[in-house]
Amino acid sequence: MILRARTDLPFERDQSTRFLPWIVALMVFLGALTFAGTLVVSDTIDSWDRTLTGRMTVQVPHDAGGGKTSELLVAMLEATHGITSVRTIPDTEARELLVPWLGEEAENLSLPVPELIDVELSTGAHIEASVLAARLAQAAPGTTVDDHRTRLSALINLGRTAEVLAFVILVLIAAAAVAAVIFTTQSGLAVHAAIIELLHQMGAQDSYIAGQFQIQAMILAIRGGIAGAMAAAIVLLVFAWVGQGIDAAFLPPVKLSVTEWTALLIVPVTAIVIAMLTARVTVLRALARMP
Repeated sequence: MILRARTDLPFERDQSTRFLPWIVALMVFLGALTFAGTLVVSDTIDSWDRTLTGRMTVQVPHDAGGGKTSELLVAMLEATHGITSVRTIPDTEARELLVPWLGEEAENLSLPVPELIDVELSTGAHIEASVLAARLAQAAPGTTVDDHRTRLSALINLGRTAEVLAFVILVLIAAAAVAAVIFTTQSGLAVHAAIIELLHQMGAQDSYIAGQFQIQAMILAIRGGIAGAMAAAIVLLVFAWVGQGIDAAFLPPVKLSVTEWTALLIVPVTAIVIAMLTARVTVLRALARMP
């Protein structure tokens, strides 16, 4: 079994490596959660960008004149250059938008809900919301226009900033893992200095000795990677289970797709590769300095 692979160096008596699996497990755990959070934020931003950016909502006051006024506004909007489709939102659908804030009772309350008109813009079109609102207000005083692109730009920028920060955190986690492997490997070189010298006298090449440390680092990293990945998966599943009943506006979905779950395997695999390469390079550089 690969987790119990034998090497020519007595690493089983080396106490300097006993903490490396725990360190790798912690790094994989934190890295997987950070990566998962980045995927959730990215999905949310993409969803906003697809469904809300490029759309406007026209709000007509409840007492602005009724159906004829709405028909006039729809005709004015359809005649506006840059608008591809116009849809009057039914009253029941408009009341459903209040549920996240007022609860299920919002659909039955006799609240004066304004009439909503959903407007979709053509790709690349830019219509000034204030100018459009002023023109529509001539037919229905008090009419307002909500430009989702302007309202969401700050949130999208915040999400992109969070993605960059998450990438920086992942780089720092990887750097910490590299430092831990270097320290552990150097300690192992000091512990096994006499055996390494004997192997040199017997004709062993530096690459062979480096390979022994590389195999040991791989075994320890696999143990830690599996433990860290399993812990992260449990935490993510708990979050998904707790958040499945939450239905709040603009709240990112706390669940991952099958593809994203598969992508999370990049974290433990990367940790294993980093451990192997770092151990090999560290040993080769140390042996090159030996007389």
